[in-house]
Amino acid sequence: MHNSEAIWRHVEEHAAALVALSDRVWEMPELNFQEVRSAAEHTAMLRAQGFRVTEGIGGIPTAMMGEAGEGGPVIAILGEYDALPGLSQEAGVAEHRPRPGEGAGHGCGHNLLGAGALLAATAVKDWLAAEGRPGRVRYYGCPAEEGGAAKTFMVRDGVFSDVDVAITWHPGPFVSIWEPVSLAIQLLDFTFAGKASHAAAAPHLGRSALDAVELMNVGVNYLREHMPSDARVHYAYLDAGGIAPNVVQAGATVRYLVRAADLPGLLDLAARVEKIARGAALMTETQVASRVVSAMSNLLANPPLEQALHANLTRLGPPPFDAEDRAFAEAIRATLTREDIVSAHRRFGVPVTDAPLCDTIVPLGAKGERMMGSTDVGDVSWAVPTVQARGATYAIGTPGHSWQMTAQGKTPAAHKGMIHVAKAMAGTAVDVLRDPDLLARAKADHAERLARTPYVSPLPAGLAPPLDMAG
Repeated sequence: MHNSEAIWRHVEEHAAALVALSDRVWEMPELNFQEVRSAAEHTAMLRAQGFRVTEGIGGIPTAMMGEAGEGGPVIAILGEYDALPGLSQEAGVAEHRPRPGEGAGHGCGHNLLGAGALLAATAVKDWLAAEGRPGRVRYYGCPAEEGGAAKTFMVRDGVFSDVDVAITWHPGPFVSIWEPVSLAIQLLDFTFAGKASHAAAAPHLGRSALDAVELMNVGVNYLREHMPSDARVHYAYLDAGGIAPNVVQAGATVRYLVRAADLPGLLDLAARVEKIARGAALMTETQVASRVVSAMSNLLANPPLEQALHANLTRLGPPPFDAEDRAFAEAIRATLTREDIVSAHRRFGVPVTDAPLCDTIVPLGAKGERMMGSTDVGDVSWAVPTVQARGATYAIGTPGHSWQMTAQGKTPAAHKGMIHVAKAMAGTAVDVLRDPDLLARAKADHAERLARTPYVSPLPAGLAPPLDMAG
């Protein structure tokens, strides 16, 4: 019997309790840094499972760490539990039906992400106790991944300084290793200050902050022709200066999200956006102030860990979805376009089929279309050897950050996919704890990459976590 089967039994023993945790968190969607109830649920579960708990790590009230075991290597398993605005949706319903309330929803599956990671950590805790082996497993509850970049602040503050390996996952349409590529980002606010005046009687006396923001946006749109093809720039108005058109707007704020393939490219592109903001202020005779809100680095690969995690996924095979799971997935897919479905296959580099749910393991190294997002796991990957899985929890073709994703967050298929990937993560942790050579190879690969490109935090010195950004 392969040793992984023992750790999988530990996962199954705790699956019901952690599925219930996932469902409770789904019912209480909370935004960046405001995950008070969700964090409390995770903290209570850690204590109930016998972990030693530290709350408020990294100076973030909704972050926590639970540790079990003694001595030996330290394995970190990372969880998240933040939601998204505007994605409220009834569970298990294949039509757009928002729930009453403030409108947030788990449209990225982080209710599953946190509970699945905690399930894996709990199984490793039990395995360590049963084996009597030296080693420690830690569950890190990480808030505000959706732009808040809590992990980047946690890395900067040394939260992972004594960790040997980090493991995590994210819900997806297929079972795979997360290809270790992502975009580095900075989130920046530009606030323009002008001079109010009567827009009809004395327009010559006004200096419009809104004009400055609009000119900045035009300038950045012209910049797009001269950016690297894999860079991205997005913006949103935080304050357009008021609702009275007969008043020249004295103040306005725009938020920019600047993305690039790596940190040096990000800093260069952000500097160009800053210059455009100053040019807009010069053209409108206004003043501009900018501030970095948060930032994330690109992901760093670790082939030894990726191979170990993929081996666990291969031994497991695909999740045990049944006919009812597939029927609901088909109902969700009826709300999607053919382009959604084809794009999902292409992103993972797999042939297009009619299967509504994942029925295979994506080969290691499969190359899909490069449509990259960003994650604060990137900064953890620079601090410690890190690996991520994709767990199949929703219908193939479901767009991320959509009501369809929220609708599937409590389904039996989502639960099965969460338990499945928890087994793979726990099995990989056990492999590292049992095999000193695997740990040594993971560390050597990580050290070699850092020797070529040393890590520099993308956060300005002294910047505090933006705990009020959801407000």
